[in-house]
Amino acid sequence: MNARSDSTSDQLPTDTLDPQGLADQAGSVGIVTPEKIHFAEPLTLECNRTLPSFDLMVETYGTLNQDKSNAILICHALSGSHHAAGYYSHDDKKAGWWDNMIGPNKAIDTNQFYVVCVNNIGSCFGSTGPTTINPDTLNQADGSEPQVYGPDFPLITIKDWVKTQALLSDRLGIDVWHAIVGGSMGGMQALQWSVDYPDRLKRCVIIASTPKLSAQNIAFNEVARQSILSDPDFKDGRYIQAGTYPRRGLILARMVGHITYLTDDAMKAKFGRDLKSGKFMYGYDVEFQVESYLRYQGERFSKNFDANTYLLMTKALDYFDPTRDYANYANTADDTAIDDSLATSINNEHTGSTGSDHTTEHSDDTDSQLELSALRSALAHTKCQYLVVSFTTDWRFAPERSQEIVDALMATGKPVSYINVDAPHGHDSFLFDIPRYMGAIKGFLTAPFMTTNIAGTGERS
Repeated sequence: MNARSDSTSDQLPTDTLDPQGLADQAGSVGIVTPEKIHFAEPLTLECNRTLPSFDLMVETYGTLNQDKSNAILICHALSGSHHAAGYYSHDDKKAGWWDNMIGPNKAIDTNQFYVVCVNNIGSCFGSTGPTTINPDTLNQADGSEPQVYGPDFPLITIKDWVKTQALLSDRLGIDVWHAIVGGSMGGMQALQWSVDYPDRLKRCVIIASTPKLSAQNIAFNEVARQSILSDPDFKDGRYIQAGTYPRRGLILARMVGHITYLTDDAMKAKFGRDLKSGKFMYGYDVEFQVESYLRYQGERFSKNFDANTYLLMTKALDYFDPTRDYANYANTADDTAIDDSLATSINNEHTGSTGSDHTTEHSDDTDSQLELSALRSALAHTKCQYLVVSFTTDWRFAPERSQEIVDALMATGKPVSYINVDAPHGHDSFLFDIPRYMGAIKGFLTAPFMTTNIAGTGERS
């Protein structure tokens, strides 16, 4: 397997750069070398299983200052890796997946900041995951060969990833991050960081993300997983031992996912109903250009990613809910009073309304208010300053989902900035060099830190 990351889009500007002389080219971090960091201590996961030890693949860019106050942690998305910027050699034709964001004088300026990107456990790019050797299979009495984890690798969560990143912080001697930044699944990690380790980050940047997956998003993930699980070559997840690979299932999973990353308008502009050969062939092979594009994306992804990893990552997305530890908030007297007040307010808004439609509307409003209350409870003790970014055409994680985070933060008086960027690229927009977007990131990271004294007010320090 080629251990290289594959971004959600093949349209990144960095794909077309001439790799010659990149180490000296302005705006590039140049040639980078990843490092594997070993953690010998056991890691207990949320699923109550324990990894006896684990490795994390890490890349760093820039220089850590003397008091270690200029460090920024980058959290990657589903198909990402530790390789966020730069190139591995002068012959490397593909830069890191966020190369347009990270580098000298870029939005995340490596002249000013020390940037760390870590590959999550469960991935297939060097950190401990399904494709690494299961230590339980070492030194078997029967002399059998060691085996990879495969399907025996435990299910993981966003909280587990954040826990390992905190352990990495300890190893690097970074007590407080200047900022933690992530897009899509990476934004979920950044949000979870602010909840789990409120004293360890000053800024939190949540891009094209959501406080939890909708039923529709979980459904998309399930279709993708079933595409893999139903592939005859999956072999119950033991395809490496069997000498097979569920290529067709992984291709289908990626095709489903890729459709959700783009917009109808973007696909119409790029492909329309154009035919590959110019005429109908009256068969089931590729006829439309969009079919060819999706198959290409699936084929390319299947050569760079592991099927068990895809199953793990999508499950971690499904499980994500930063309010889960605050589920009993409604059982307290104070919160019951809040809920009663919310219900009264909702009923007052609909005075004189009758019928089942209005009953459903009341129920929906109440559910929304309860979810806001839960999110507000989860974020009440956070101490960082937030930037939340959404994109107008993102229907996978729509702007309304980002606004839920903003509303909860505002309700608790937390310092938060929000920008909804007009972009035609759908969910993939967080990977593009959009001036307003990049400017907002750079401005937020370099502005004086806002400390909150009274709800809704703040002081610069």
